[in-house]
Order: sequence, then structure tokens, then C-alpha cells
Amino acid sequence: MEIDEELTLKKIQIFLAFMRCGNLSKTATEMQLSNVSVHKALHSLESALRCPLFKNEGRNLIPLKSAYVFEERAQKIVQDIFITVNKTREAAGFAAKVLHLGSLYSLTVNTIPNVISGLKLRRSELDIQLLLSSNQDLVKKLKATELDAIIVALNETTQDDDFEILPMFSDDIFLAVNKDSKYAEFKDIDLSLLKEETFLTLTKGFATHNDSDIIFKKAGFSPKVALQVNDIFTLISMVSSGVGFALLPGRISAVYESSVKLIPLKQQYHMQQEIGLVFLKSKERDPNLLALIAECRMFASNFKR
Repeated sequence: MEIDEELTLKKIQIFLAFMRCGNLSKTATEMQLSNVSVHKALHSLESALRCPLFKNEGRNLIPLKSAYVFEERAQKIVQDIFITVNKTREAAGFAAKVLHLGSLYSLTVNTIPNVISGLKLRRSELDIQLLLSSNQDLVKKLKATELDAIIVALNETTQDDDFEILPMFSDDIFLAVNKDSKYAEFKDIDLSLLKEETFLTLTKGFATHNDSDIIFKKAGFSPKVALQVNDIFTLISMVSSGVGFALLPGRISAVYESSVKLIPLKQQYHMQQEIGLVFLKSKERDPNLLALIAECRMFASNFKR
């Protein structure tokens, strides 16, 4: 038996509302329709089912046995449809109970804790899974939909037509030195004076590695690199121990602040990292992402004050 095309979910919902409310007026109010529209929908439903559901007693519609049978089955149908829609959206990463968020290591000092705590206030039921990695790796995972959103440095790696971007704040790059270094008391530093010094860097793919390359090029030399590491906290620890110098963003100033000092670069070497939220345009209406976007906007607003 073929299902009549006039048998629609909307008409079933109107029917179920009528069975709950008991009259046209209350049903119309609940469904935000006119009495006439409700009456037409019920009559059309009878035509689609090819059997009567009600009998007329004056102006009232009285449910027949067929209406109660249909009500019982229809309730389950509507419930199943809602469950199916939700499961489908979750499988596609929309309104899922888990948010997969990517971030740079350096943003865990202040930015990420603030964003996550605010997001949990907005959506307490949300399970947030955080992945820390390089700019390059996080962008790749976002593109492959392994992550729902990333908070990273905005540069050539984030320039993609599939991405939506929300800038959050800018951060200066500094020279990080051990507090006992001869450069520790400098007001600012001419990087070209350090061409014979030993440097430590992050590995390729990290935004700070790329920015360091640009700054060293401006200074006119390739640094003597003693060590490359995969996370910024190991790098700071090495600077703290006096192993070498590094170019690092200001946001990590609270880490090892008693043993590491950040020296501003002279104007000709000045560089800023733009930090922002990046997500796929195809997911921009996902409720979890909307909450994250709102929280990142709030963070950005507070940061500028």
C-alpha cells in the first residue's frame, strides 16, 4: 500500500495536538494556527488515511475508535522521527554531546581555561575533549572534520574558503632569556646582536616557528639552533635552564616568570600573532559551536578592555 502524499508530519502533529487539547480553539493556540487551518488539516488527514477519524456533534469533533488507534501509533512515529533526526545530527557532528576542540599549547595558560569554563556555564551537559598540537596539524584535523573547532594563530594555514574565522586577540613576539642572562635588563633588543648566540625553537608546523623564521630573516641571519621541541612548555623550561634563547609569544609570560624574562624586540623586528577561533562554515549553525562562538566573543571583548 502506497502512503498518500497528503499524509504529512505536520498534519500528524496537528492531529496529536487536537487529541490532547480536545477542541479546535485550544489546538489552534498551541500550534499557532487559525481554527480553520486546524479543521482543514484534520479533514485532509482523514482523506489521506481514507477513513474517518471523527464524527460531528454540533460544532464539536468527537474522536472515533480509529482516532485513538491512530493517536497511539502516531505518537510513536513522531517520537521515532525526532530520535532519528537527533541521532543523524549527532553522527554528523551537529548538537552532539561531545565538542572536539583543538588548541595551541601556549593558549592553555589563560585563553583555553577561560573559554572552556565559560562554555560549561552555557552548556553544562557538554563534554569537551581538548587536543593540543601545532597550527598545521590542528588545521589539517579541522579540515578532515576530526575536530569541531580550533583556537590557533591566524595565518596562511587558516586561509581556506571552507573556514569561518573569529579573531580574538593579538599577541607580540618577544625574546625569551634566562633571568641571569646579560640581556635580561635590556629595555628592548636588537636581534641582530645575537647572531652568535644559541637558540631553541619549536618544530616546523607551529605558528611560532614560522614567525621566528620571518624575524630571523629580518635580522639578517640564520640562528644557531641547539634544539627543536614539540611543545612550548619544554622550550620555556630549556630557556629557564640557560640552554639557549627563544622567540616566544607574550601569552606565556606567567610560565617560569621567576626565571625567564621576555624582552621586547626593537621596532624593525616587531611581529604579532593574531589568535582566533576557526571552524567549518558547514557547521556554523550547530548549537555547540554557537555557544563556543559566543564565549570566544566574550573573551575577545574582555581581552580588549
